[in-house]
Amino acid sequence: MTKRPNNKQKPSGKPAPEQAEKPGFAARKVAADILGNVVHKKRPLDGELDITSGHSGFRALAGNDRSLVRAIIGAALRHRGEIAEILDRLLDRPIPEKTGRILDILHVAIAQMLFLDIPDRAAVSLAVDHAGLDRRARPYKGLVNGVLRRLGRERDEVTGDLDPAVLNTPDWLMESWQAAYGVETAREIARAHESEAALDLSVKADPEEWARKLDGQIVGAGSIRLVRKGAVDALEGYGDGQWWVQDAAAALPARLLGDVKGLRVADLCAAPGGKTAQLAAAGASVTAVDISKARLKRLEENMTRLGLTVETVAANLRAFEPEVLFDAILLDAPCSATGTIRRHPDVPWIKKPYDIEKLTEIQSELLDRVMGWVKPGGLVVYCTCSLEAAEGEAQVAGFLERQAGKIELVPVEATEVGGLAECVTNEGYLRCLPCHSAAVNPVSKGMDGFFAARFRRF
Repeated sequence: MTKRPNNKQKPSGKPAPEQAEKPGFAARKVAADILGNVVHKKRPLDGELDITSGHSGFRALAGNDRSLVRAIIGAALRHRGEIAEILDRLLDRPIPEKTGRILDILHVAIAQMLFLDIPDRAAVSLAVDHAGLDRRARPYKGLVNGVLRRLGRERDEVTGDLDPAVLNTPDWLMESWQAAYGVETAREIARAHESEAALDLSVKADPEEWARKLDGQIVGAGSIRLVRKGAVDALEGYGDGQWWVQDAAAALPARLLGDVKGLRVADLCAAPGGKTAQLAAAGASVTAVDISKARLKRLEENMTRLGLTVETVAANLRAFEPEVLFDAILLDAPCSATGTIRRHPDVPWIKKPYDIEKLTEIQSELLDRVMGWVKPGGLVVYCTCSLEAAEGEAQVAGFLERQAGKIELVPVEATEVGGLAECVTNEGYLRCLPCHSAAVNPVSKGMDGFFAARFRRF
């Protein structure tokens, strides 16, 4: 086993400053910094990678290095449990360095060695340099070198019997999914999270023609899944607002409101605006409400690019009151976002069970409030991008009981969601899983986890 160093040992000499100039060093250092912020400080990854307000080191990198950082962090988070198990096997005892800095450096290096197309020698060399240049990590420079070189020599023996589906999923999440979907489906969900999400687009009109132009395929209920990825803003149709990025599953709930042409529709918790765009493009007069002014500004920018006109309101729904009742309402409620782990691999490591408990209370309150904002006979669709039954099936069961005699459930039909029968439950809910096929043709696998239920007010 690799031994940890004597914690009292002093480093000999000073590291050469030219080490910091090695190609790729800055990207690896930023990746370790951001990984630490996400895992130890519970900062959302999207915020760290925001090009205008995120991590200062990330913003200072060139475009190709930013792409490398995204790839490294994505791999490190998707395979975090595997990497932790590998380190347990390679170390005879825990590393006493309290900040987690050494572990961040090791996770970044192992992610490159095992899950990215980066030569071992480059990953090892830059990790050792990083440790040597970091005040907290410097006493463990030799350990970093020994652990990584041993992994390079003994890769098959160390990794051969790992169970990624279990290791990369926190116990509380796996238990939740097993209770809701069964053991095998829970494993399929976890396996789906090992891969990055596809890039899906929603179009204003003529999806078949745009699929041809963009070399994509039709999935879901008219979404376009791109076969090749690239710079989104360089694709045909972006500049003149013909489409927007939206997962095939996320595009389904708005369809459950049916023909909204000429109707006054509220999109609640609307940002970043994919569903808002769907409703507006379908001819609805949309009021988009969101608590975040910054996110609402981004929604407005998206609508401007798309040439769509909507009313926006910055408000907390727990205090908001509409002046006039709506014809229909889409409530995309605040949730744990465990259905989006493929595109947000930080979610399992920053969310906890108590987050679900707090969110379900908010969801219940919002459901009860907004049902009174729709005209009698009007539809309300409740949806969450969560895999947790507490935020879906159980939430709706409680709502129906509380509102007995005032509302009715309007079951979802497979024909309304592109024929995706496996996404429609016996109760008539929409329940998409990351392991579901995104099209009737099973070649297109994978979509966000989504739940939706539809109600009519008496």
